Amino acid sequence: MTPNQTAVPLRIVPLGFLGTRRSLRVVERNVFVYRSGWIILVSGFFEPLFYLLSIGLGLNHLVGPLDVEGTKVAYTAFVAPSLLATSAMNGALFDATYNMFFKLKISKVYDTMLATPLDPTDVALGELTWSVVRGGLYATAFFLVMAVMGFVTSWWSLLLLPAALLMAAAFGAVGMAVTTFMRSWQDFDLVGLALIPMFLFSATFYPVTVYPGWLQAVVKLTPLYQGVVLARGMALGHLHPVLLLSVAYLAAMAIVGAIITGRRVRQLLLS
Repeated sequence: MTPNQTAVPLRIVPLGFLGTRRSLRVVERNVFVYRSGWIILVSGFFEPLFYLLSIGLGLNHLVGPLDVEGTKVAYTAFVAPSLLATSAMNGALFDATYNMFFKLKISKVYDTMLATPLDPTDVALGELTWSVVRGGLYATAFFLVMAVMGFVTSWWSLLLLPAALLMAAAFGAVGMAVTTFMRSWQDFDLVGLALIPMFLFSATFYPVTVYPGWLQAVVKLTPLYQGVVLARGMALGHLHPVLLLSVAYLAAMAIVGAIITGRRVRQLLLS
């Protein structure tokens, strides 16, 4: 621990989703890294797109329109916003989990960063900002696909983009917090164990009303369900005060995750 590091106060308030001036250097580094590995950055976008093209379009004629709050909606238009939410989640989580673990425990990139004027909080905020950027890029690309396919029918759909950034911040912050407790690559099996059921059951492909009452209550507590409800409401123009609960849920995830991440990264890097 150097005198420079001990003199920096602990900043736990997550005002850095847009990045502090120094934490943006971490974002800049990630941009330069992905300039030579852009195919890795782009590849994560295709999974939800393939789901849209295969399941959404494939089942559209078989399922027919669905009733969503009294409005008949084509099945593909029902699925598309939920897959946009999934894109934001995937984009943020990849850097917040696997990449962060590699930099923290394997390549020791963060230890090298501490030799610069950056402190651990700058590192944490920079990585969180980058995970939000990546999630936002995935969601924006998916939004453009939705527009080309004719699923953007209202100006309200533009609210999908800030909603996606909120989802990316929520999942990125919690993903980083969880990663700081990981001891080996095998621990990431637990991440997959949580994500796959959440993806399949969070009203992504069919209404939550198809579940029995007790399972509906469980599903509604999951973060991806909150993101799906928010995205679908924006896309279909079904804006009502209940969506504020989803916003509050995701914002609380982002804040709590950022606080834990800031403390854990400082503890791990300065111990």
